[in-house]
Formats: sequence, structure tokens, C-alpha cells
Amino acid sequence: MKKTIALKAALLVAAAAIVSTPAAARDQINVVGSSTVFPFATAVAERFGKGTSFGTPVVESTGSGGGLKLFCSGTGANTPDITNASRRIKASEVELCASNGVKEIVEVKVGYDGIVLANSRATAPLAVDIKDIYNALAKEVEVDGKIVANPYTMWNEVNPALPATKIEVLGPPPTSGTRDAFVELVMEEGCDMFPAIAALKDSDKDRHSTVCKSVREDGGYVEAGENDNLIIQKLEANADAYGIFGFSFLDQNADKVQGATIGGKEPTFENIADGAYPVSRSLFFYVKKAHVGVIPGIEEFLAEFTSEGAMGEDGYLADKGLIPMPEDEMAKIRDDVKNLNPLSM
Repeated sequence: MKKTIALKAALLVAAAAIVSTPAAARDQINVVGSSTVFPFATAVAERFGKGTSFGTPVVESTGSGGGLKLFCSGTGANTPDITNASRRIKASEVELCASNGVKEIVEVKVGYDGIVLANSRATAPLAVDIKDIYNALAKEVEVDGKIVANPYTMWNEVNPALPATKIEVLGPPPTSGTRDAFVELVMEEGCDMFPAIAALKDSDKDRHSTVCKSVREDGGYVEAGENDNLIIQKLEANADAYGIFGFSFLDQNADKVQGATIGGKEPTFENIADGAYPVSRSLFFYVKKAHVGVIPGIEEFLAEFTSEGAMGEDGYLADKGLIPMPEDEMAKIRDDVKNLNPLSM
């Protein structure tokens, strides 16, 4: 009798353990994160679903910051397996993950992308430099040696060579990796082209950081959400507006919008690939190692995503605007994925 009771208790414990595992709750991979990486991840998910016996992964566009927050919330069926990011994970996010039990993360670099400033093909394309963009979009700018609230409302006030149209730029919110990368590659780069702002690095680092990273909030810059397709639609409706998003969306909508020349370089596949275009960044996704072998198909999905047919120079992701990595860099990524090497910051 005691043996029977003990056996039943053991079976109940085992059953409870099985029910609590992610695999018991779902058999599809759950991917969240960057709106820029979203079309690439979706293409891989569709190919994976059609070409294997596994279910098609569910891919959601939540923004890089939002995706990492969900990813780092813990392990288990109610948390994502993978999160896409259009910037590298921050040390603070790694710490958040660890505090919630997500202690082994596999980082996968997908390739490269450019950030574009685009407008409708109904108007002439813009030709600017990073200094112009900073002056157009910063919350504070330098005027006559003083740092003041941005007084510019028209593009030709920033630079007489630019059009006499209102500054109206639709761009991503703070949760977006594209916003983070834009601030780093354009705003922080542009601010130090002004002597009074650059001098703050020595006299007041916190003030320097605030001036360089703060985007205007008076209507010149409009947060348009995480849906880049919505920005494309708004640019079609307003020929005087500009939008900020990844090169892949420009590439996929080249019949509707055009990218501004920045620093004399057009946002083309070739210019981004060889580093000539100044506003380029790396794209990533992150994998929760604790879910590998529990949620079915993760290793196989990673193999598909990093395959030559997907990420290679002639892969199907290049057709969607992804800029492939050099072969030696790609080989290291594939080795890290194959061995599930954990992230090292």
C-alpha cells in the first residue's frame, strides 16, 4: 500500500514537472523584438515551417528594447525563446536577464543594415550631412557659441542649400534599436562637430551626454511607433515629411520612397556593405539556451537562419535587403551557433 502511494506521488511530481516545462505548453518557437529584423526573421520562419516537420515560429515585432525586456523576464512557456535586436544587447539587459534566471544567452549576429532618412518619390531627394541632421533633430543646438533650445523649424534654416520646407521627421520611439543606433551614429557623432558642445566632454560629461542624445519634442521629430510600414504610408501621404528606418524597408519600397544622401554617400547595398555609407549598424538575435532541447526545433531554426542559403551573399535574406557579413565573420557566427557558445560581453 505504501509503495503504491509512493509511486502515485512520484508520478504526480513527474507529471507536474512535465506540465511546467515550456515544451509541454507549446510546440512553436516564439520570437519577439526588432521591427528591422522582423522581415528577415519572418522569412526564415516561413521557410522553416514549410521545409521541416516543425511548426512555423511565431514572430512578433515589439521593438528591440521591448523584446529584450520580454526575453529577460524569465524562462518557461510564457516567455520568448528568441529576441531580435537592431543593436547589441546592453550590459544592463544581461544583468536583468541573469536576475530573472536567464543566465546563458547565445548571441547571433545576422548581418548589417543602414539607417536611412527617406522621403516620398513625389519630391526631390535630400542631400545632407550628419551635422545637418543633428541641427534639424536635436533638442538643443549650438548657436553663436551658446547651447540653446533648437530654434530651427525649416530645413533651409539648418542649411541654406536645403529645401524651404518644414522639418517633420517620423521616426522610431525610445524602445527601438533603430532609435538607439540613430542616436549613437548620427546624434552623438554630429554634436561633437560643434565646439561648445564638444567642450562639455571635459567640463560636464552628464550635460554633454544629455545634449548629444536628446531628440527634439516640439513636433520636428514625431515618434511613429515600431511599425516601419506605417511610416512608409505616412510618407506617401505627406510629400514634405521624412522618415527614419532601416535600409531593408527602403529596399522593399523603392517604388514609393527614396533615401537621402548622407555625407555624399547614397544608402545602397554596396555602400553599406563596404562601410562607405556613414549610418550603418549590425543586426542580432538572442537565444535563450535554457529553452534549447525543450522547445522543439530551436537548433534546427538556428541552422536555417545562419545557413548560406539564408544569410549568405546570394541568400534569400539578401533579396530582402540584409547586408551579408564577410565569410570569415560568418564562419565564426555559425561555429558559435553550432556549439551554442554563450554570450561574452
